Amino acid sequence: MTFGEQNSEAEGHDQLDYALKKGINFIDTAEMYAVPGRKETQGSTERIIGSWIKARKNRDQFILASKVTGPSAGLAHIRNPLKFNREQINTAIEGSLQRLQTDYVDLYQLHWPERKTNFFGKRGYPTAESPTDQWKDNLHSIIEVLNDLVKAGKIRHWGLSNETAWGAMRYLHLAEMHDLPRPVSIQNPYSLLNRLYEVGLSEVSIRENCGLLAYSPMAFGLLSGKYHTGMARDAARLNIFKQMSRYNSDNSHEATAKYLAIAEKYDISLAQLSLAFVNTRPFVTANIIGATSMEQLRENIDSIQLEISPEIMKEINAVHEQIPNPAP
Repeated sequence: MTFGEQNSEAEGHDQLDYALKKGINFIDTAEMYAVPGRKETQGSTERIIGSWIKARKNRDQFILASKVTGPSAGLAHIRNPLKFNREQINTAIEGSLQRLQTDYVDLYQLHWPERKTNFFGKRGYPTAESPTDQWKDNLHSIIEVLNDLVKAGKIRHWGLSNETAWGAMRYLHLAEMHDLPRPVSIQNPYSLLNRLYEVGLSEVSIRENCGLLAYSPMAFGLLSGKYHTGMARDAARLNIFKQMSRYNSDNSHEATAKYLAIAEKYDISLAQLSLAFVNTRPFVTANIIGATSMEQLRENIDSIQLEISPEIMKEINAVHEQIPNPAP
């Protein structure tokens, strides 16, 4: 999602080449990227991935995922209004396929729910707002549209993103009831600073075989430790995008300092500790890393070599008990 904003096309291609060479086989993007969502950069990440696919002719070497944008007043430049109906989903997938220069995506995800619920930093269900929510349950019709895209060969599977346990189980139930394709994954935030997925959704993932695609495992770079050690560049994400306050709370910084101390105690980098922790979770299908430099990318990919010992896990859990989920 940095391609087209913090990374140029050439940098994006270099990162993709390196990742593929190192065994990465899953690439995730969205029609709204680059981030933050702006009219000037909308679709740029898909276009950069698409020009790479065209140049390398390697479409069969990886799993490609993208997303259709959910309702948002700030993203009306994509479509207006943004809804998960047949016309909008068809328009979205056609645009993504054109930018990605491919005939199909392996995984097509609903970027966030249409209804009012708790995602993007909301801890609990917004009961005070629910009477004003005009949403009517259209989940069955959404699955039917996605099923038609599967039949047409434009997508192979579909998944959820920023979804709740109720939403996930409702989709799974409807798919089973009507003999339609089930969602195969849920892409939600998960990191040392946000383990809320463990409450409810982790059981859904394990029992329903609908694994987590963990995004922001590095909490927008906060869990690299660079903001605590003075190594963050002026162009670092949390420095240039002040509106992204999700990981900027005092509690998030305090918890990060404690995790940094654990990493230093065991002579490993906080970045690798953070990513290796996510890799230990039995409900995780993929750990979605992002980097703005090759140095970061190399360090992130190499985290797969690190195993979290029971001693380290005990210390991680002690911090979590003291400062639980400071960045929901």
